[in-house]
Amino acid sequence: LTSTIDTRGLMRRTVVCCRLKQALTGLTAPPCTGARGVDISVNDSEQGWLEWQHMQTMLINEKHVNLMDKASRKYLNEQRDKFLEGGETDRIEGYSAPEPESDA
Repeated sequence: LTSTIDTRGLMRRTVVCCRLKQALTGLTAPPCTGARGVDISVNDSEQGWLEWQHMQTMLINEKHVNLMDKASRKYLNEQRDKFLEGGETDRIEGYSAPEPESDA
């Protein structure tokens, strides 16, 4: 782990992201409460977390997840853990990832 100062004067850590398997900028604070939030902030990058937020939004919208329902929150937490560990998550029907842009 290394630390740098960004343009706003904030201390930024570099972590080896569990999902992306490379050294990237870490989160500035735990993204959720409790031990799991601390674990995520230590082991996952800002980029990996942003990718999870995108996936989470798709899951909530496409699967009509009700965040007021305890079972739905448990489902999202399980999907989050799988995603951040680099595992397979539930697929969004009809969704295909965009093709990487080529240098033409």
